[in-house]
Amino acid sequence: MTATPAARPRPPAVGYWIGFAVVVALLIVAPLVLPPFWQRFATEILIWGLLAMSSDILIGYTGMVSFGHSAFFGLGMYGAAAALLTVKPPSLWLGLLYGLVTAGGAAVFVAYFATRLRDIYFAISTLVFSQIFYVIIFTWTEVTGGENGLTFSQPRLTIPGLWSDRFTPVTFHWFVLAVVLLSYLLVRRITQSPFGMVLQSIRENEPRTRAIGYHVERYKIVAVMLSGLFAGLSGVLYALQNKFAAPDFVFFVVSGEVVIFNVMGGMGTLVGPFAGAAFFLLLREGLSRFLTEYYLIPLGVIFIIMIIFLPQGLLGFLRRRLNA
Repeated sequence: MTATPAARPRPPAVGYWIGFAVVVALLIVAPLVLPPFWQRFATEILIWGLLAMSSDILIGYTGMVSFGHSAFFGLGMYGAAAALLTVKPPSLWLGLLYGLVTAGGAAVFVAYFATRLRDIYFAISTLVFSQIFYVIIFTWTEVTGGENGLTFSQPRLTIPGLWSDRFTPVTFHWFVLAVVLLSYLLVRRITQSPFGMVLQSIRENEPRTRAIGYHVERYKIVAVMLSGLFAGLSGVLYALQNKFAAPDFVFFVVSGEVVIFNVMGGMGTLVGPFAGAAFFLLLREGLSRFLTEYYLIPLGVIFIIMIIFLPQGLLGFLRRRLNA
């Protein structure tokens, strides 16, 4: 009697894509079963997760901490608002294009100067640039609306020759989910390409990467540009959902929250920033309902505990448990 051969374990990639498909299926079904408030909340988590993932290109893969992502996020909002207020009838695709061009242009400007610096000096320079953009937007009242910001109507979802209809909370959630999925797959492909390998080499040992012949500054500039583009895209989606653009979203506090999302979820993973954004936003929502203005105290304590005991974030902890 022959022994039955042991079943071979599935390759990690198969398990990853199965889990990925399950999460996507749950996100597709979510707006159909959740109450209106939680429908909107789930959509916001996707948008903030996209912003955090854009920051992870720099923090997790290139080793560059940026406090300027609020500028790209806010400028994406204002770019979309400019298109929707000046073009009649309002065009969704022009709003996306204007937002990406505005955020991308700002990213090129910031990258050209900030990437000449390293470590903490790079982080401080991005913070300074974000505050410069904030002051311009806050004081240029005739164009940006100043403190009150800009409000506009939500454009229709139009596919020329095929579809044209107004967004509902459900269809907008699906639209955001589709954009986030495409962005995630694109960024994943970039980070796994030779270009992404060079970024990780810069993170691990920049002098050696430079010594073997790579033009480190060029790679850093492209990394900041890519990161700024996806941050601007998240700003466009947020503006479309809330139908306004305000200077508060250009303030550096937003950049600080994005860094927290990455630390909580797990840097250098792309998925971790989404987990960190979901965890942080759900925790803040729950604590603020019970502790009102004092909710930041337990939130800060939880963050400190996670830094000490879960230095690799939620995703790193989950991986260790699964391996165990």
